[in-house]
Amino acid sequence: MIKVTLLVLLVLVTVSSTYGKYIPKSGKRIPQTLSRGWGDQLIWAQTYEEALYWSRSRNKPLMAIFHLEDCPHSQALKKVISEDNEIQKILDEDFIILNLVYETTDKHLSPDGQYVPRIIFVDPSMTVRADINGRYSNRMYAYEPSDLKLLMTNMKKAKKLLKSEL
Repeated sequence: MIKVTLLVLLVLVTVSSTYGKYIPKSGKRIPQTLSRGWGDQLIWAQTYEEALYWSRSRNKPLMAIFHLEDCPHSQALKKVISEDNEIQKILDEDFIILNLVYETTDKHLSPDGQYVPRIIFVDPSMTVRADINGRYSNRMYAYEPSDLKLLMTNMKKAKKLLKSEL
């Protein structure tokens, strides 16, 4: 009788440990968002293909941000964009947004090279707006924290071109 009880207890312990939920030592984890810190309250597309679909179906321009997590230039730009309420509001209301830490297979998104950070605008007709660029001739789509006004101007240009061309 004791052997049977111990055997049943051992089976119950084994089964219950198999179905138990893993809880990290640091406690409950906060789920990662697609924002990667660029604006946690915004809705971000997960993939370039999804962003193109949303852009076309909602008739909004796409703003794609290419960056790296360990790049100091990317981190500095992320900080100023995520803290600027006006940019966050425009992104929320008027754009489909995507941030990528990897390159896409669409070579149109790297017209002058694969550097970070770079911001590319795409209109709902899936045309990459090569005419909307930053102030640097060797990195045409690069922005620095001091270029926030230019970025805002380019965002407004992307919205204006949307209305005038489509």
